[in-house]
Amino acid sequence: MPATAPRRMIAVMILIPLVSALALWAFAWPAARIAPRDLPVGIAGSASATGPLEQRFETAYPGAFDLHHYGDEAAARSAIKDRVVYGAVVITPAGTRLLTASAASPVVAQLLTQAVADPAAGGVPVAVTDVVPTPAGDPRGSALGASILPLALAGVMSGVVVTVLGLRGVRAVVPLIGAAAAAGIVATALAHSWLGVLAGDRWAEAGAIGLTVLAIGAGIAGMATLIGKAGLGLGALLMVLLGNSFSGVTSAPQLLPAPVGAIGQWLPPGAGGSLLRSVAYFGGSAAGTPVLTLTLWAGLGLVAVLAGGRIRPSAAATPAPTAARTDVPEPVAAVG
Repeated sequence: MPATAPRRMIAVMILIPLVSALALWAFAWPAARIAPRDLPVGIAGSASATGPLEQRFETAYPGAFDLHHYGDEAAARSAIKDRVVYGAVVITPAGTRLLTASAASPVVAQLLTQAVADPAAGGVPVAVTDVVPTPAGDPRGSALGASILPLALAGVMSGVVVTVLGLRGVRAVVPLIGAAAAAGIVATALAHSWLGVLAGDRWAEAGAIGLTVLAIGAGIAGMATLIGKAGLGLGALLMVLLGNSFSGVTSAPQLLPAPVGAIGQWLPPGAGGSLLRSVAYFGGSAAGTPVLTLTLWAGLGLVAVLAGGRIRPSAAATPAPTAARTDVPEPVAAVG
């Protein structure tokens, strides 16, 4: 047996448990610690009417809600549709009403309903109005959350394939962009036209999906260009293991432990999930930040791929130095 074989066996026995522990931590820890943390919620009504509710929230749920005040129900509804808040409590002389948006997060909508009507915190049953509901094809809002992992895998696959095939420069950029565009169109056809789980403009949805896949694929290909094959492993770790589990798409970024929610929105899967939710259900509201995040990942990745295509071929084209020729004197013919 070669001397390196035992060391490789030991490395495998150590590496696999470590990766398993990392995966368990990345997926299970945020899920086990879901709770509201500065969750944006609106309160509409006069100061005298909303004061007791605000005091009750601060006492019963310290640090859970970031309260935004609105003068009336119309302003609160606009804030929900603009994705400024996840829901709002409207207090009028006729009674109290809760406005939710299950399309923003079914988990948050349920949590707000329980918090407002919690008897232990002095709550009373209230009428609930879903301002932005989930589409009929996805009443529980679970399909959008389930779609992020396949998109991440599609992006990872495009980056890995381009790298393994040795494509560089423009020859790598073209298939990355083409694969992302095709993935956006196909995924939208399935999710919007067939399953009915998306309800926005089809081309905006296809663009959001395509940009997400491109950001992931270009990011991985760019890392592989800069640091070699180790970039593939690092990219898969960031995009699939951390990006998917930290995305908050199945709940909300503000429900994840700090700083997991913020980190997830800096990675393409989380930004892509937020962008797709915005264009599919809210007419593009609050889409600016995720678009900027995805564009930065895609742009930097493509620049790295293009730069690698320019540097490596030129280095390869440089002729290797030839060995110095030793002049050997020719033998002199004998005279005579």
